[in-house]
Amino acid sequence: MFENMTEQQAREQILGIVDNYCRKYHNQEKTFKKGDRIPYASRVYDSKEMVNLVDSALEFWLTAGRYADEFEKKFSEYLGIRFCSLVNSGSSANLLAFMALTSPLLKERQVRPGDEVITVAAGFPTTVAPMIQYGAVPVFVDVTVPQYNIDVTRLEEALSSRTKAVMLAHTLGNPFDLKALSDFCKKHDLWLIEDNCDALGSEYMIDGEKKLTGTIGDIGTSSFYPPHHMTMGEGGAVYTNNPLLHKIVRSLRDWGRDCRCPSGRDNVCGHRFDRQYGELPLGYDHKYVYSHFGYNLKATDMQAAVGCAQLEKFPGFVEKRRHNYARLRKALEGMEEKFVLPEACPDSDPSWFGFLLTCKEGVDRNKVVPYIESKGVQTRMLFAGNLTKHPCFDQMRAEGRGYRIAGSLENTDRIMRDTFWVGLYPGMTDEKIDYMAKVIREAGNL
Repeated sequence: MFENMTEQQAREQILGIVDNYCRKYHNQEKTFKKGDRIPYASRVYDSKEMVNLVDSALEFWLTAGRYADEFEKKFSEYLGIRFCSLVNSGSSANLLAFMALTSPLLKERQVRPGDEVITVAAGFPTTVAPMIQYGAVPVFVDVTVPQYNIDVTRLEEALSSRTKAVMLAHTLGNPFDLKALSDFCKKHDLWLIEDNCDALGSEYMIDGEKKLTGTIGDIGTSSFYPPHHMTMGEGGAVYTNNPLLHKIVRSLRDWGRDCRCPSGRDNVCGHRFDRQYGELPLGYDHKYVYSHFGYNLKATDMQAAVGCAQLEKFPGFVEKRRHNYARLRKALEGMEEKFVLPEACPDSDPSWFGFLLTCKEGVDRNKVVPYIESKGVQTRMLFAGNLTKHPCFDQMRAEGRGYRIAGSLENTDRIMRDTFWVGLYPGMTDEKIDYMAKVIREAGNL
């Protein structure tokens, strides 16, 4: 088949076949019929992603390479931020973001075991897991309904002499009060990590300037798991404007090594064999000098290749999510006696991940959710509900150690009992949104 072709010609032919294959077998729109399954999230892609994926595979450079470099550059440009590190998942991004704060390079601002980090229990566990695994103490603060983000009036109550950081997620795309959090962290010299995994593309007006969430705190994180705002299959990113934090993140991501030369390239800095580190002998190979106890959390170039194609489509994804939210919210007007409907944080323009509903008195979630699911509409809880109630906390709860609750978690417990959500992903049609609204109305009137 390729006898008389150059490698480039053969490559172009393969990619052309892949393009046609995807158009024929993957991008066929199906007519929606009543009762068809409406998932809470799904991948939205076309032949560009598949062509990029195969293009990367043909190079067989299986670790991070040219597509990873391209993605980090273009993602940084989109965010308007200086440094971006591609990783293998959003959970790994949260791990790196938190562990970066434990580096001795931060001197007196280093987070040490026993230090406290303010967060919430109404969220996803991997926002909190790195703190516990390291030996820091999460301090849980209640949230507000209907914004489902931290109650900023309780921040001072949560503060102690051991507080070093705040690490929070923007709940389902709805930004938390970044002005209040930024002011609080500056006042008390605390780090602020924005878990932006469910909010990529959300905007917040702060100090007269509209900024993307994830770029206002010291570090932001993203996830590219298939249900998220864009996908690589698996994948994530850590981003910051702080060059020292970036240096630490890169070291931790890449085995903890001190050297920053790219994989597969030696002595880019020109000082591989002429310096002394720690108590190693002079001239010890810099590629094998370790300044942190790190990991290998890099993404592959095939993941990055998909991400590069997704990033081109991403602004359109955000607009479609906003459109879907507005249409569903309007369609549910008049249901306020049955459900608490979500509200955006003031001064924000969310890139909605999902549409949260909290059952009011007299409406039983244990009847509502099964009914909605029986009609083909997929639902989800607000992740952990109250993380401190889960089996992973059993030992700490029994021993009375390892975490602290500031005040009560009244709204968090209400969310655990009464809240659920449905999706708003950009592949949804108006017909599907209207059908979801009809089903939710029926469920509320059971």
